[in-house]
Parts: sequence; structure tokens; C-alpha cells
Amino acid sequence: MKKIFTYYLKPYYLRMALGFAIKFTGTIMDLFLPWALAHTIDEVVPAGRKEEILFWGLFMIGCSLAAAAFNVLANRMASRVASDAMFTIRGDLFAKVMYLSNRQADEVTRPSLISRLTTDTYNVHQMLGRIQRLGVRAPILLIGGIAMTMALDTALACVLLATLPLLAAVVTLVSRKSIPLFASLQESTDRFVRLVREDIGGIRVIKALSKEDYERKRFDAINREVVDRERKATVITALTNPSMNILLNLGLVGVILVGAWRVNAGTSEVGKILAFMTYFTIILNALMSISRMFVILSKAAASAERISRILEAEDERQFACPDKAGEESSPFHIEFDHVDFSYNKVCNNIEDITFQLKKGETLGIIGATGSGKSTIVNLLMRFYDVDKGAVRINGQNIKSMDLKTLRKRFGTVFQNDMLFEDTIYENINMGRGLTRQQAEKAVIYARAEEFVEEKGGVDQGLDIKGANLSGGQKQRILIARALASGPEILILDDSSSALDYKTDAALRKEIKTHFAGTTCIVVAQRISSVMSADHIMVLEEGRILGYGTHEELMKTCSIYQEIGKSQMGFRREGMG
Repeated sequence: MKKIFTYYLKPYYLRMALGFAIKFTGTIMDLFLPWALAHTIDEVVPAGRKEEILFWGLFMIGCSLAAAAFNVLANRMASRVASDAMFTIRGDLFAKVMYLSNRQADEVTRPSLISRLTTDTYNVHQMLGRIQRLGVRAPILLIGGIAMTMALDTALACVLLATLPLLAAVVTLVSRKSIPLFASLQESTDRFVRLVREDIGGIRVIKALSKEDYERKRFDAINREVVDRERKATVITALTNPSMNILLNLGLVGVILVGAWRVNAGTSEVGKILAFMTYFTIILNALMSISRMFVILSKAAASAERISRILEAEDERQFACPDKAGEESSPFHIEFDHVDFSYNKVCNNIEDITFQLKKGETLGIIGATGSGKSTIVNLLMRFYDVDKGAVRINGQNIKSMDLKTLRKRFGTVFQNDMLFEDTIYENINMGRGLTRQQAEKAVIYARAEEFVEEKGGVDQGLDIKGANLSGGQKQRILIARALASGPEILILDDSSSALDYKTDAALRKEIKTHFAGTTCIVVAQRISSVMSADHIMVLEEGRILGYGTHEELMKTCSIYQEIGKSQMGFRREGMG
């Protein structure tokens, strides 16, 4: 919360001060109305001075119009400041999310990041707007109303003031209990978003397995948790208004009783009692506004804390080390030097991984699910930092490279890659400034020309996640994206799983012909995708069990032999 007020609102301090001054003036106009009414009833009307009655009537009309105009203007300025500040906060938060390391994103979780960018920013936006509108008006009405009652009749004002310490105690107690409750509510909301995101994304799998009832029970459980926590938080905050009503109404009863006795005794006037009734309403509304503001502040405080954790976190841009000591020229393009890595820092996911690739060579990586294939890709692109050993490109440790410069070397197709709701061209271009000719060439190299032309060319739009494409068509568009910029290093992480053998073979031929100088790393489940590679790495539980050519591994690596016999045998049966 501190950063929001001291950093993000700093450019708007002058505008906020002007808005506060306008709001203050409009609020003072409101406070003059009951006083003018009491003066007119108690002094002007009994004296029969008609001209003064007209004057004070016009004065009250003028105050009303001025108050309305000033409040509308101040509210518009407050809304503009809140929107502009929130635009900057949301932009910085999104930029920070884009640069969070994968480890940080794993710790926070992606649904929580979505919640912080949506629900939490909304809560803070509400707070910024309300605090400028109610944060000035309500306290001025409260303090001004008390001051005016003191000026009118000190004895009656003291009766009303006796309730204020009790009101302050109620607000303090409720705020102290509600802020932690709203924080836990946001955590439950994160889990709720995560479940909804998973279920919507996997709706076909759920239907295919007839697990609708099972998922509904899971949803009901987390939905109940959110509702229960929200109810608990709102029940606590809902105590404020009735408590204030009871206390202020008791004070009002006391004012009326004491006022009636004083009027009967001739020490007070009817106009003052009427003014007190109006000021009571003003004070009541001010306190209600303050109580509502405390509820908003409670939510916003929890949300601002969650936003600040992301904004103040280190990001990938701070990971790069400019110290290039120890670099040396190397005949190898890519090197893994005795690399160990663990996601949870408890047990290694890969261990003692060592290999070297010369420029233009191809490495095939094959192994069972969870053997560490994609982890090697993640480390090479520095989505995670190695725990032990080193990864080098052209002899330079990638930790000493600027991340943008490093990743511009790559053309990559990941296991679960994303197509966006845009044209085929824009899905290939991805804001990299590629020409249409480059995109069309990449489509040809990816063996996607035929179906792209059938759909109307590269300007044809795609549905979100490429829903209007088949699995194989999606993979070929993704491969075209990776090839379009003419990458120095090409990574294909299980990118041909939806392709038939003929298309897969044709694609590999295109890459070999047109990207001969590109170093390739191909992660695959089937041997046919890697058997022509210069080197093949066989992984098992994070360790290298075999390394060599297809022919060498078929002689020396039992696991590779088993995979080869099962897959090639199956293929021959299917072809026979």
C-alpha cells in the first residue's frame, strides 16, 4: 500500500490537491445549509424581515448549487486520477509478470497472477477512487458537523459527542479483524480461479471420461470455501452500520430529550433543534461513508500487499551477470558441462548432464515421460538457472548473457505451445517485425502451405488456441513460427507428435536443406524423429543412459534398443 501512495500517486499529487480543495469547498457549502436554516427560523422569521428571508433563501440555493457543482467536478477529477494511476500500476504489474522467472511464477502460481491482475487491481482502483471522494468529504462533514453543533449549542453537542468514542472503537475492532479475512479470501479466490481454469481448459477430457460429477464436487468444495470466507469477512464488516445506527440513534434520542427540555426552559430555540437533526443526518451519513471506506480499505490493503509482492520481486532481467571472466573460445556451439538441476531443490531432476554440439549439428533427445528432456531445453534458454555445472554457447556461460540477446538466438516449439486469436501471419510474426514473405516461406518449410492456402492464406484468422485447426496443423504453424526468423538454434520439443510419419520425414528434410547452419535440438517420443540426428541422447530419470548415433545406440543401449524394436516393429506391422 505504501508504494502505491508514495510512488504511483506521486505524479498526481498536484491534481489530487486541487481536487481536495474543490471537494473541501463543496463540502463546506453543504455544512452552511443547516446553520442558515436555523438562523432564518430563530432570528429572521420572528423579526418579520422579509428581505432577509429572501436573501437567506437565495443564499441556501446558491450553497446547494455550488456544493453540487464542486462535488461533481471533484469526483470527476478523482475518477481520472484513479484511472490514470491504475493504468500505470496494471501496466507495471503486467510487465513484471512477463519478466518473472519460471521459478517465481511456479511459486506464485499462474491463477494467482491472473487474480492479482484482475480482482486485486480492481480492489485497489476502487480504493483510489473512494479515498479521494469519501476520504475528504466524509471526515470534513464529520468534523464540520460536530464543529457547527458545538457553535450552535454546546450542551446538545456534548450529548452527541458522547457516542463518538464508542463508534471509533467499533470501526477499529472491525478493521483489525477484517483485513486478515480479506487476505485469506483472496488466497481462496486464487485456488478457485486455478480450478476453473483447469476445468474449462480440460472440458473435453472431463466429458470423455464422464467425470462431470467428480469435477462438480471439486468445484462445489472450493466454491463453498470462497463463499464461507467471503461471508465471514462481510459479516464482520456488516456489524459496522447497525452498530453505528444504534449508537447514533441513542445519541439523537438524547439530543431530542435534552433539546426539548432546554427549549421548554427557554435556553434553546426550535431552529437549533431542527439544525441539530440535519447535522445528525450529515454526521450519520459521514460515519456510514467512513465505515464503507474502511471495508474498501480492508480489501484494498490485502490486494495491494499481493500486488506489491510481485512489483518488488526480482525478475529475470536482474539475473544476468555482466562479468564475463573465464570465457574462452570454443569449437562447440552448445555445451552442457556436468549440469545438475532440481525444481524443488530436494532431489535432482537432471544430474551430471554433459554434451557438446558443433554449429549445424542436430541433437535428438529421447526418453520416457519425466526423464528430464524438456528440463534441458528450459536450462538452455535460461528459464531456470542450473544448480551445478555450466551451460555455454560459443564458449560463453549463458549466465553472463543478456536474456533478450540470448533468447533471440532461438526458434522454439514447446510441448504445449500457444496459438492466439489472430491471423496466421501474426501468429508467426509475434511482433518481431517479420515480413509477409518470411512468414510465407516459413509456412512452406513447415509443410503447412497446402492447408494454409485452403483456409485463405496467411491473413486467415485463427480461433483462440487454434481451435479451428487440427493437431497436426497447429504444430506446423508453430514450427513455421520457429523457422520464420532464421534462428541460430532451433528447438523442437515434441513438436511432431501429431504429424504422420510422411509429413514428419518431409519436415525434417526441409529443415536439413534450408537450415543447414542451424544447430537443432529435437525432443521426441518416437525414434523416427531423431534417428537421423548427429547425436542422440537417451535419458532415464534425469541421467544420460546412452549417447551416440542411431546405429551406435542400437548396439550399445538396451533401452534405446527396446524403444526402437517396439516402435519400428509397430510401424512395419501398420505398413504391412
